[in-house]
Amino acid sequence: MTRHVGIVGVSAEGAALCYRTVCVEGAALLGRHAHPEVTMHTFSLADYMRPIDAGDWGAVGDLLLASAAKLQKAGVDLLISPDNTVHQAIDLVRDRSPLPWLHIAQEVAAVAAERRFKRVLVLGTRYLMESPVYAAKLAPRGIEAVIPPPEDRERINALTLDELVYGQFKASTRSYFKNVIADGQRRGCDAVVLGCTEFPLLISEADSPLPTLDSTRILARAALREAVR
Repeated sequence: MTRHVGIVGVSAEGAALCYRTVCVEGAALLGRHAHPEVTMHTFSLADYMRPIDAGDWGAVGDLLLASAAKLQKAGVDLLISPDNTVHQAIDLVRDRSPLPWLHIAQEVAAVAAERRFKRVLVLGTRYLMESPVYAAKLAPRGIEAVIPPPEDRERINALTLDELVYGQFKASTRSYFKNVIADGQRRGCDAVVLGCTEFPLLISEADSPLPTLDSTRILARAALREAVR
């Protein structure tokens, strides 16, 4: 028996990639065509963006708990959210959750430590980059979190919310991201966290000037391991 995985979706593209990863890579652990039972619940991204823009992380947490309650009724055993930004709220509500959560930044930090990275560039929405989500999980492992300068944070945020969440992956946007990562390399970073769940759909390992830490697939693989534990 495997444990039933619950996915709390926020933006569609990232949630879809996470779901696909759990299903496709489950076969390596469970056999041909097999994967754990998976249920996903998603409120509208607009429902999340209103409190995120207002800095009301308590309200974001309430949405996450509402999803958790729905998924508990569906028989889910453990929760993941393939959305880095809302993990600022997950940290606030985990103790009130009816089900256990795997934390995306914690899983990425574990992989970064395993690969012996010491200084990583964190890319994501502006809310994520300017939050303590990654720094708090990387620092205990002796890994420094670096973020782009303010003008790049604003542009990355706009491109994410105006293009990537709508499934638009333009060559010009890919080129810009590559330049941002190259700048991080010049600043002494030895890896880059693709800390928005859409970013792996835009930037592959082959595209990036630095080794990538694909937060979406890292979280999905952690959920698979936990489901078959």
